[in-house]
Amino acid sequence: MAALDPLRFLILTAARTGEVIGATWGEIEFASKIWTIAANRMKAGREHRVPLSARAIEILSEAAKLRESDDANAYLFPSSRRGQPLSNMAFKQLPARMGETGFVPHGFRSSFRDWCGECTPFPREVAEAALAHTVGNSVEQAYRRGDALEKRREMMAAWDAFILIQ
Repeated sequence: MAALDPLRFLILTAARTGEVIGATWGEIEFASKIWTIAANRMKAGREHRVPLSARAIEILSEAAKLRESDDANAYLFPSSRRGQPLSNMAFKQLPARMGETGFVPHGFRSSFRDWCGECTPFPREVAEAALAHTVGNSVEQAYRRGDALEKRREMMAAWDAFILIQ
């Protein structure tokens, strides 16, 4: 697994660092290309489904070749300490090791949101759903129960095509 793979996965999924660090193989559905994050791991306390783009699946396929266990609770991106996830510091230190100082991993979520709003026709609600943000007043939230998964799948494929990750 390349050192950049967890960061690439974070960028391609517009996920939070903690969500990627804690991601396990049991959360990944390769057949449907969905990453399902349990409510207890989400900031808003609600389950979140992430449609996985072609490159996100490629990263996971490469990581799967290095799996040391078939345990569903095994981390996608384990630390060198057996049974432990990458540390938050691994993400924070990566830009510095690359000689980059002008960004932090969480900033890619903001970049994703700016791209959605300024460069695409995707509706605001779909972009916010991709970021697992709660939108609308309590009445709208009560009636809007879907997660726009297929619309978000289209958006994440477009994001994948837009991002130039090598």
